[in-house]
Amino acid sequence: MSAHELLLRLAGRLNDRQLWRFRDWLAADAVDAVARALPLTLLRERVAITPEEYRIAVSALMGHGADAEKLNALAWVDEIGELDYTFSAESPEWVSMGDSVAVVLSAMLRGRPEVVEARSSWRRGRTTGPVARVVLVTTTGDAPRLAGELQRVLRALGTYEPAVEVLPVGTELPRYHQAALAASEPLVAEGHLVPS
Repeated sequence: MSAHELLLRLAGRLNDRQLWRFRDWLAADAVDAVARALPLTLLRERVAITPEEYRIAVSALMGHGADAEKLNALAWVDEIGELDYTFSAESPEWVSMGDSVAVVLSAMLRGRPEVVEARSSWRRGRTTGPVARVVLVTTTGDAPRLAGELQRVLRALGTYEPAVEVLPVGTELPRYHQAALAASEPLVAEGHLVPS
């Protein structure tokens, strides 16, 4: 099990700012930084984990310097509760028909043999909070590196807390990703740009 898989499972429970930093560190092969910081962040934010997530955390982080006491102090839940978000394929009004982010992402991902599918969804908090684009890419390649690359592109385009979910083929998808994919539109299809 990998730290990338653990971060996938924490999507929707940790905020985008925290997740993009952890994913950026993984893309730079700084697993030790993630191993030291993630357990502390989960404790501070009071994010409970499942027994399976605890096993993944131990497997992925202990060999890279994670503090066993902090990992053991994490609260456990039997299962993850309801999502605090809703997802929609329809972009908010402030995104024009010429969605430049979708154009750049499509151009970037087109023709890459490791990219199985690339989709985009819009996430809204159930009660408050900003609307955010969630980019969902299924890959046969190096998921942490692709996540880091996509995040850097989105940050360069003005999304300072990018929500990028790179899903290795065959991954059992958490509820968050299932909901986001169910309400998404393709970014790339058959090597051609798909209009948003």
